[in-house]
Amino acid sequence: MKKKSPAINLVVCGSIALDDVETPFGRSKSALGGSAIYASFAASCFAPAGVVSVIGKDFPKSALALLRSRGVDLDGLTVKGKNLRWGGKYEFDMSQAQTLRTDLNSLVDYKPEVPSKYENAKFLFLANIDPVVQKAVARKCPKAFVILDTMNYWIKDHSKALHEVIKLADIVVLNDAEARQLCGEVNLVKAAKKVLHLGPKAVIIKKGEHGALLFSAGGHFSAPGFPLEEVKDPTGAGDSFAGALCGYLSSVSKTDNKTIRKAMIYASAVASFCTEEFSIEKLIKLDKNLIEERYEVFKKIREF
Repeated sequence: MKKKSPAINLVVCGSIALDDVETPFGRSKSALGGSAIYASFAASCFAPAGVVSVIGKDFPKSALALLRSRGVDLDGLTVKGKNLRWGGKYEFDMSQAQTLRTDLNSLVDYKPEVPSKYENAKFLFLANIDPVVQKAVARKCPKAFVILDTMNYWIKDHSKALHEVIKLADIVVLNDAEARQLCGEVNLVKAAKKVLHLGPKAVIIKKGEHGALLFSAGGHFSAPGFPLEEVKDPTGAGDSFAGALCGYLSSVSKTDNKTIRKAMIYASAVASFCTEEFSIEKLIKLDKNLIEERYEVFKKIREF
């Protein structure tokens, strides 16, 4: 008798890439990257996730084994052509990457395939990918609490499709530049209000090393950034933040304002670890004890 597959409580939809990254502190070549990689690894610190994405036939099998070892379900993967590749460079101000190359490859004309065991998921993270793909996956997971991320490219050139998927989201996660671009507002408070008017219950605006801001009907909240002495590679920190946020919410199956605030602190902790090494090297080494230690430091930072 065939063993029945376990239900998936958290689904992550996003890109899977192979990255070439250079920073003032080193470089990595053909490293694991993409929003779905960082988000699912970060989420796995708290809860298992199923991934909806596309990889090329050249994507390393060892990487798939690594994902599975973290409890990441890969039944939602499509395999075709060559894998997405991205190359970027950071100067000493590592708040913004300079894109050197983007080879979309398998992402071109990608149609997501959502396994039936994902369709009753309670949480869905729509990580950075084409909003048309995000909307298709959201429609397949109608019971899910939806967290949405995006980037400047989709805001600039695919605004209509992005606005449609924002209406399906419960929480929208943006960095400060994306929030200003999406809303045409310099002031982040005004930008957040405009996003809330589009339908989501909450907006989280990431401010890199300076933390993140939450705006909702339950009031405002500021999660600090962790004061790091060494940052090697900020690639994927935002995806790790959002993935950890979703993972924590999935682990407790609660979405009230107090829980979202707590989830943001855990997410900030995980994201800070991500930047300390290249690619997912530090995320692989993470365990709950390390995360809890940094969580306690965050609590002390906010005491007054």
